[in-house]
Amino acid sequence: MNLKKSILLVAVILFVDQLSKIYIKTHFVLGESVTVFNWFKILFIENEGAAWGTKLSDIFPITDELGKLILTIFRLFAIIGIGYWLYDTVQKKASKTLIVAVSLIFAGALGNIIDSVFYGVIFDDSFNQVASLFAQDPYGSIFHGKVVDMLYFPMIDTTWPNWIPVIGGNNFRFFEPVFNIADTTISTGVGILIFFNKKAFNKREEESQKE
Repeated sequence: MNLKKSILLVAVILFVDQLSKIYIKTHFVLGESVTVFNWFKILFIENEGAAWGTKLSDIFPITDELGKLILTIFRLFAIIGIGYWLYDTVQKKASKTLIVAVSLIFAGALGNIIDSVFYGVIFDDSFNQVASLFAQDPYGSIFHGKVVDMLYFPMIDTTWPNWIPVIGGNNFRFFEPVFNIADTTISTGVGILIFFNKKAFNKREEESQKE
């Protein structure tokens, strides 16, 4: 797989990811949801932190603003590192499996960093209103944007039986995280590296299978 095809894959993922986020931001109020199936909903939330909404300020004695800035800068350095990894992988003519996996991870990471860096200065608030693109009164500043999430799969939404100690009668929901297309591509890329590790890092084996 050459560099042009890798860039094309990244560009397509970025386009779909950003299109979905911009549509949600400009058509949904924060917290609004639409049921597609019983086990799948479009639910608009915004993530100010890292995975699962974790904030650095929840871990360290720093302000939310400083924590967000540190996280965004860390993501920028991570993007540079992943980008170099992708370029180096293509230049070394590694296996197609590896190049696709790294491309997916890079595209997803880049999709979320766009939100973190720019969304605070191009959108206004989504609280109790539908946000406007290129708003005159944006909700934040550069490097302080919130990542847009909308994919929600509550495949099991029930209540624990009352006879179970401690948790009986409490709500049980699986799968609870809300995520976006960028998150999906990152997870897919990482999954490929984990489950197809030998194929990803063994170009000769992949080429022999093709023959």
